[in-house]
Amino acid sequence: MFVHHTDSPNGYDCAETPGIIRRITADQTAGRHWDDIGYNFLVDRCGTIYEGRAGGADRPVTGAHTQGFNHRTVGVAAIGTFTQGAEVPEAMTEAIARLAAWKLGLSGMDPRADVRLVSSNGKSRFEKGETAELPVIAGHDDGFRTDCPGAALKAHLPLIRERAAQLQGRTA
Repeated sequence: MFVHHTDSPNGYDCAETPGIIRRITADQTAGRHWDDIGYNFLVDRCGTIYEGRAGGADRPVTGAHTQGFNHRTVGVAAIGTFTQGAEVPEAMTEAIARLAAWKLGLSGMDPRADVRLVSSNGKSRFEKGETAELPVIAGHDDGFRTDCPGAALKAHLPLIRERAAQLQGRTA
């Protein structure tokens, strides 16, 4: 599971989220010529989880979120910009943890573990065919050269992993 931020304003009213997602979808479909939004899920500051890429939330839908590692992974986008010093809402991190617990639980994955993924192209941080050992819940920057998901959100990933494991009923 790769965690992203949408690099959009943080001060939105949560009632505006559907419109924000429509704009992101329009940018990715028209601007990048993709057939759908790249993220499998999006989470707003109030903790509402939205399905992104069509195909079924409980199915292994291939997204377009982390070049080189889209196959057999899930892309979750936190709506906003979470660079150093930005506030990351607790409702958002709790929702990401709940989503991770459920989605990773479908395949029996421990959110605190590492996973071995093979890069499908050389545009990621890894050469095509190279195996990368990454956290099961990773930041976009773990697999691709980017500042996403931002330092503030990245700092919350250990807590998200632990909370997701707790929600799955896993003990230390």
